[in-house]
Amino acid sequence: MSLFDDTAVSKQLAQVRIVMVNTTLPANIGSALRAMKTMGLSKLVLVSPKTYPHPDIQALAAGAQDLLEQVEIVETLEEAIKDCHLVFGTSARSRTIPWPLLDVRPASKEAIKAAAQGQQIAIVFGREDRGLTNEELALA
Repeated sequence: MSLFDDTAVSKQLAQVRIVMVNTTLPANIGSALRAMKTMGLSKLVLVSPKTYPHPDIQALAAGAQDLLEQVEIVETLEEAIKDCHLVFGTSARSRTIPWPLLDVRPASKEAIKAAAQGQQIAIVFGREDRGLTNEELALA
């Protein structure tokens, strides 16, 4: 017997989308799809990808073909997050920015609360070489 209500968890995970901005490496898209599949996530939105479609994406998305077929392509980050109530922008760099920063644990608590209320959530990843701009992070 599971400690979690699998139906409720699946409903909450369906509220979460992964957004990748200007991805250049097909391998990252395929790998993201495969990782998403293992975590129960199903929605990937690509913002102006540089190499899509590409055979390497399909090869690295092994077992996640259903997710690959549902990938959404948009032109702008604003379009990717337009119906989201909660948007997390990710960054590996230290920045001096005027908005709140959250580590993973408090961010996940916020995401769980929002998903339980049926709100759409986006987790945004930037370019492989330089991440998200401050302007893009300001949308989060």
